[in-house]
Amino acid sequence: MSTTATREQIEQRVFQALEEFGAEPDQISSDAEFEALDIDSLDLVELAQIVEDEYGVQLKGEDMEGIKTVRQAVDLVASKLG
Repeated sequence: MSTTATREQIEQRVFQALEEFGAEPDQISSDAEFEALDIDSLDLVELAQIVEDEYGVQLKGEDMEGIKTVRQAVDLVASKLG
């Protein structure tokens, strides 16, 4: 199931997921680094799963390599949808 989502919708969902993983809501921003948010690689795997379930976008391990900030993750998902 593929769906079209705006960049804003993707960003909102990513922010929500990060909160679910325990990141402080007031620390979450596009420029926030996952490390600073205390988001580890297991959380990122779960985030990739959420993205796949919601948007039909498959993110592989190598896709996530080098992804350090929230913006990069949102850009990645948006580019896969495009």
